Amino acid sequence: MSNNPTPPILPEGYTLHPGFPSITNYCHLRAASGLTPKTEAQAAPIPKGSWYGCFITFSPPAVIITEASTPEAEKTVTVAMGRIIGDGGWYYHIVDMAVLPEHQRKGLGDAVLKHLLAYIQANSAEGLPYVNLFADPPGRKLYERNGFVDALPGQLGMKLPRTWVVKREAVEEIPE
Repeated sequence: MSNNPTPPILPEGYTLHPGFPSITNYCHLRAASGLTPKTEAQAAPIPKGSWYGCFITFSPPAVIITEASTPEAEKTVTVAMGRIIGDGGWYYHIVDMAVLPEHQRKGLGDAVLKHLLAYIQANSAEGLPYVNLFADPPGRKLYERNGFVDALPGQLGMKLPRTWVVKREAVEEIPE
């Protein structure tokens, strides 16, 4: 399939891109926006393990270059992202919704989420898709504005505590 929805209208200097930010930018964006930090080894498989993703970059408006100008002032930076883990048929889990704090309150998270939802609508198999996410308190208003509702009492999100992970060298070989 691969129907790309119309990109959302963004403030000047911001551009939405399909795909995924670089590993370095992904790790920085997660940590700087308040999500649990991840290592580069954890981030490396993301493009292959995701159904779709998008990110937003910011390029400052053209400035008069003077001797006092710094390369940092002229640089394009990754400022927002989101992605979908899914099977392409009916199940979609939205993850990694993040916006750098200095770029929040500009509609970027809303633009990423709307773009991801439009991509699901345009590219999923015939029938009703099941779309879910885990909502941290700061993002709940954004998700509610976009139609998400609490899954309780019918469903409850659950996870394994991190303590369940066993060191690899401690795992015994299982006889076949």
